[in-house]
Amino acid sequence: MKFAFPAALILAVTVTGCASTAVPEVVDDTNNVTIADLDNAWYQAAQNDLHDARARMPGKTRARNVILFIGDGMSLATVTAARILEGQLRGESGEENLLSFERFPVTGLAKTYNTNSQVPDSAGTATAMLSGVKTQISVLGVDENVRFRDCSSVADSSVPTLLEHAERHGLATGIVTTTRITHATPASAYAHVASRSWEADVGEQIQPCTDIATQLVEFDIGDGPEVILGGGRLAFFPETEADFEDNTAIGWRKDGRNLIREWLQRNNGAEFVWNLEQFEKAAISRTGPLLGLFEPYDMQYEADRDRGPQGEPSLAQMVEKAVRVLRQSDEGFFLLVEGGRIDHAHHQGNAYRALHDTLALADAVEIARELTSSDDTLIVVTADHGHVMEIAGYPRRGNPILGKVVSPLAEHEDQYSTDALGLPYTTLVYGNGPGHIAASDSQLAGVKSYPHQLEKYIESPATRPDLSDVDTGAAGYIQEAAVPMRSETHSGTDVPVYADGPGAWLLTGVREQHYLFHVMLHALFGT
Repeated sequence: MKFAFPAALILAVTVTGCASTAVPEVVDDTNNVTIADLDNAWYQAAQNDLHDARARMPGKTRARNVILFIGDGMSLATVTAARILEGQLRGESGEENLLSFERFPVTGLAKTYNTNSQVPDSAGTATAMLSGVKTQISVLGVDENVRFRDCSSVADSSVPTLLEHAERHGLATGIVTTTRITHATPASAYAHVASRSWEADVGEQIQPCTDIATQLVEFDIGDGPEVILGGGRLAFFPETEADFEDNTAIGWRKDGRNLIREWLQRNNGAEFVWNLEQFEKAAISRTGPLLGLFEPYDMQYEADRDRGPQGEPSLAQMVEKAVRVLRQSDEGFFLLVEGGRIDHAHHQGNAYRALHDTLALADAVEIARELTSSDDTLIVVTADHGHVMEIAGYPRRGNPILGKVVSPLAEHEDQYSTDALGLPYTTLVYGNGPGHIAASDSQLAGVKSYPHQLEKYIESPATRPDLSDVDTGAAGYIQEAAVPMRSETHSGTDVPVYADGPGAWLLTGVREQHYLFHVMLHALFGT
């Protein structure tokens, strides 16, 4: 069926210049109807955005390189709050700011549910993005037919990963994360297990299956990843050895194997580094792969990171090193990058650290875009799932995002908005988590402070604390939560997808999360 549109509704718009440039009148070519231009910055900026969107026609879809950034737990509320925080750290009001990846030309949404869970976990969601199928919660590199914690079902349920495809086709590959390298998201690039918890061997419990750390070291497709950077040394050490940086941390392995030593022996020209000084000295032009494990457990939050020689690199520094190494490949490369501790901070109810780690991810994306070209490199930035942090109240524009709500109608900046009890409240709150005001076995009733490692809450007649004199912008402040829980939970909301480069326009709209894999696979191999 064909439709005829009234001529008056078909407008020819010509817009040039930046947001500060005057926008020409909009004229209907048929009836000579003129729509008066508004001398308004918001109006002009929107007209320029429209011009840019109209000029952005679908182009080529094949890419030489693909970089996938996953902000673990980076919900839309997290992105918004981090955007505001970044601007406020520069002395701006913050709302008009954009993070580096928010400037990408393509934006979409991804649906995150697992096949057996309305609210997902990182294993199922990462498998969707790295293997192209939705699957169960808590499993990696396998489809939904796997039986949880049943090793015998893994072989028939395994699905190839994007990194494995890249290795089979001769591309260079890399994995960068701020979590343990055996944690769910990075492990989804190379491991196939019926339980994400099998990071190290646990004796007969998982036989005859191979644990995640061993699968990384014994990876035998292509020549294996050229760059592996993150935390989590203990999964590679036997339980008879202490970590060489922290002698209170003991290896997890029961099989007596030192997998770092084995990895060095298996790979000619291989190099292992574990602090910033060694990392900075690691060569870009290499004859063998680079493995960097900078902590016994996860890497430090960006807010807590030791920047000295014995400390650890930032996510941006790791991404810069990885891209500089990988882009030397004649065949192109695939790189997986995870800002993994956004998720951990949210689980602890600590928005300060979650937002600062989001800013660290944005810095890493900016570096990656600077070191590559949108002509041949597709960069996708997304999250695996959301969290239950939300932006609430009616704070005035420019109100500190980590602060207490002050209304636009308030007469002065410390005239806080109050709840039904007459008490001030913060802009950022959690639906559940350790920030609940009741007393716990770890902290008294009232304001909670990071870290809040509780076992249980204690029944008490506690009411909301008076936050008037509380510095809610402090790094250790834990936002209040409606439902008391030891660990705040994920959310089931859609997550944002930002893309730039060949094939980026295929990621518009609302998509199933596993669709991202197919776009990236097509970009690299045309399939």
